[in-house]
Amino acid sequence: MKRIFRVTMIIGTWVASFSAHAQLYQAQNGEVSFFSKTPLENIDAVSKSVNSIMNVATNEIAVQMRITSFVFPNKLMQEHFNENYLESEKFPMASFKGKIKEAVDLKKAGTYPVTAAGTATIHGVTKPIEIKGTIVSDGTQLQLSSQFDVRLQDYQIDIPKIVFAKIAEVIEVKSKIQFSQKK
Repeated sequence: MKRIFRVTMIIGTWVASFSAHAQLYQAQNGEVSFFSKTPLENIDAVSKSVNSIMNVATNEIAVQMRITSFVFPNKLMQEHFNENYLESEKFPMASFKGKIKEAVDLKKAGTYPVTAAGTATIHGVTKPIEIKGTIVSDGTQLQLSSQFDVRLQDYQIDIPKIVFAKIAEVIEVKSKIQFSQKK
């Protein structure tokens, strides 16, 4: 119950930080996936319950997801990911908060290459990050896609030496988020 209250408060704070009369777009079922490639084993997982909000007047964006929402093809991998590596009970959420650097009018239909600069919080560690992506706008809906790398060491995610050869030091992360205009 405390977690639900905390998540609601964080999202509420993000929404409140945007101007009351701003043009807001929101997503509740965005997708984030990651891929770890090593000679011994490939690991991939996907979350399809990513929340996000974007203010097209100020180009601010916030993304939040529950770590346990990642689904793996192998349940043992999922268990090790949550218990041993990301410690999802201790650090249940990951987030990004930033601003699109380019001056784009997302209310106009088009395809826009963008770079968002901000901070990512993973495993309780907050670091500055720039994420390159593409936004496709039809004037009423936005679709954001991006790809970026996460270096595990940067977020103090320790990998035991016994499985070090099975998990890449740098993980490829992809996102696909469909936004609808908030009314």
